[in-house]
Amino acid sequence: MRPKKTRWVKCVPGERCFKPMCKPLSTVEGVYLTLDEFEAMRLACLVGLKQIDAARLMKISRPTFSRILTSAQKKIADGLVNIKAIRIEGGCCKVGGRSKK
Repeated sequence: MRPKKTRWVKCVPGERCFKPMCKPLSTVEGVYLTLDEFEAMRLACLVGLKQIDAARLMKISRPTFSRILTSAQKKIADGLVNIKAIRIEGGCCKVGGRSKK
């Protein structure tokens, strides 16, 4: 299996866990969102970039960006619909801006 290419993220989120208010964290199931999935959601949904532009910022291909974004959307939907905590951690990422080429 080929090793994953390093993905670049702008910053690490301040909060690492979002949970339903109606249940204590110790009793709620969770879904795990990686830092690259979090960044893909931020760039595509919050910033509103096209996938090709967001992929360039993360230094990955557009198809890879699409797979990461789809995975993130499924996890967030699972967390919201099934009342689960959404935890953000892991992933093969480096924090920082784009290199100057």
